[in-house]
Amino acid sequence: MKMQSVIAAVVLGGALAAPVFAQTAAPAAPNSQQNKMKTCNAQAGDKKGDERKAFMKQCLSAAGAPAPAMTQQERMKACNTQASDKKGDDRKAFMKQCLSTKS
Repeated sequence: MKMQSVIAAVVLGGALAAPVFAQTAAPAAPNSQQNKMKTCNAQAGDKKGDERKAFMKQCLSAAGAPAPAMTQQERMKACNTQASDKKGDDRKAFMKQCLSTKS
């Protein structure tokens, strides 16, 4: 009879403790899609109807992070490639403009 009391106590204790453990679970952190939705909603402002729908579609489908800027060496290489058919002052002016562009 003593063994039945021990088993009953363990089962009863487990049943009473289960709700306590269930409540201690941490709330789920918002994922990146939820963050993107929040940001796009804020940017949409007072747009309404089709304008808002189009804006939200574009905003939510946009890439998360902007592309990293080119290094000076990469920019020089790209500008040289684009200026291959230019000569003299025309090339000099193009290179000055191209290299000063931040992209």
